[in-house]
Amino acid sequence: MRLISWLLRLLVLVLLLAGIHSMWSGFRSGTWLPGWMTGTDETQAMHTVVLQEISSMGKLELVKYDFKDVVEQQIVKTWLPNAKAILIVQGEAIGCVDLALLEIADITSDSETLVVNMPEPELCVFKIDHSKSRVYNTEYAFNEEAKLVQEAFKQAEKQIQKSALDMGILDQTKENAKKILTPILEKASGKKVVIKFPMNTKIDKLR
Repeated sequence: MRLISWLLRLLVLVLLLAGIHSMWSGFRSGTWLPGWMTGTDETQAMHTVVLQEISSMGKLELVKYDFKDVVEQQIVKTWLPNAKAILIVQGEAIGCVDLALLEIADITSDSETLVVNMPEPELCVFKIDHSKSRVYNTEYAFNEEAKLVQEAFKQAEKQIQKSALDMGILDQTKENAKKILTPILEKASGKKVVIKFPMNTKIDKLR
């Protein structure tokens, strides 16, 4: 409970400093001054906002991999030439830790050391950036072009997921979590902090 109290005080201090900085920047630029003092006209707008859903955001994003891929997708035909599409695809994969899964029982401490048992890192995002991707060329697609391109994007997204995992994004997520959270928690608690992750031991089946 003392750790949570320290973290709350630290968060309030950061928000307070950010607010003071924002107000000071506004006064310097004149954006916080009323229109009659600056001699400028004011633009007013009215909004009617309806809150539809509140989501709990506990995922801490710690590493992002950017990918660029050239994808060739085709539909193999028996008699006609194969329909082909070549796409230049860009996308990203993000590794994170879901802090909402962290419980009080996962945090232990003594007089000198604070141990935090973190949940497993996960690949929380892997997606195509369609604004930066494009169809380079199509051949013999005709009325199947949309289906061909859609399938190519789907396969490219799966490849981003596989490539990120193969390249060790989850291990990098663990390392970044330790680098980022350790100094923050040490400053808040005044203790040496040890961050641990579950050990994934794979046992090969006997043949």
